[in-house]
Amino acid sequence: MAIDRDDDFGVKAGVKGPVIGRDACIDAALKLSLADPEDSDANVVYAAVKLRDELKESSEFEDVEVALITGHHDVGVKSDLELSKQLDEVLKVFPADGVIPVTDGAEDEQIFPILSSRVPIISSRRIVVKQSESIETTYYIIYRYLREILSDPEVAKVVLGIPGLILLLYGIAKLISVKYPQSIQIVSATVTGTILFIVGFYFFTKGFRIRVSLKETITKGFIEFISIIAGLLIMVAGAINAYLNLEYVAMEELGGLPGTQLIAALLYLNILKTPFVTGLGVMVLGRILQAYLRKDSHIWYYITGLLLLPALWITIDLTTLYAMSTVSPYLLQFFIKKVVMAIADVVVGTLIGIYLREKVKGWEKIEIGESVEGV
Repeated sequence: MAIDRDDDFGVKAGVKGPVIGRDACIDAALKLSLADPEDSDANVVYAAVKLRDELKESSEFEDVEVALITGHHDVGVKSDLELSKQLDEVLKVFPADGVIPVTDGAEDEQIFPILSSRVPIISSRRIVVKQSESIETTYYIIYRYLREILSDPEVAKVVLGIPGLILLLYGIAKLISVKYPQSIQIVSATVTGTILFIVGFYFFTKGFRIRVSLKETITKGFIEFISIIAGLLIMVAGAINAYLNLEYVAMEELGGLPGTQLIAALLYLNILKTPFVTGLGVMVLGRILQAYLRKDSHIWYYITGLLLLPALWITIDLTTLYAMSTVSPYLLQFFIKKVVMAIADVVVGTLIGIYLREKVKGWEKIEIGESVEGV
């Protein structure tokens, strides 16, 4: 059984799998050899045919046949499903009691579990194509792999794109330093920082799949994405405003400037509570709107979270004021009143959430009914 997981036979030579029989396999290998003489998959088929002839002559088995199965150029689930389908077709034509897979590398060998689930694997062969000494030079090997790298856009970005950007930035910095020699240190530091930022940002986004996650967020939840951006902007604006007005608020609330950095940090958190809770509320509100439009039965959960935000505001306010009580006891005059308000908000929010959970149970049934009809 010759295996071509990435379907080079179909892409390069137009051969559609499965191919069963000695003559048909030789014809398929010949077509691929003419289309791409450097492709090793043709040699895999030739090796499978040779193995078939040897086993036929040895009379170790009652009957022997050779076949070729091809996958898909999108290697992964698609290719393995196609190989599985073609394997079943081969077994219908020739119900074998065992199989000897012939491959040219580890990639094709990843489908061995699929083979063994249908028919026992008696043995396996891996074909390594020999090269003449005149061809197998360092220059040829480097040239071949560079060509493969350039054909893959993602690999080319890392291997050539990032080094090219570094050389470009250093070249620009060199030209600027020639024109303005007094700014050479500033330019050098700026270029170094820019390079580190770009390289670090690229590896970070690739490592955490930020691009894929962002794309899925935008396409599947655009309203929620907009609300998250708006909420973050409110938080950032509030944080900047709180920092700029910290001294003024300290004079109003404490009667003077904070004596320690800890007191200043607590006061800053107290000022920041309103924009923080407001931004969080905008994010949750976007989630609620999206859940309503999609008839999501979990909308009660998000509404409950929105209703509990006032309790969060009071909690931040009271904890920061309590921590600063040694500085100004006057700030705790509404402590008990705010605690009662927070408890009341939690109780009301929880009761409304329980009520809404019962009300939106029908949404889940509607979604199940629609999916069944679609099937």
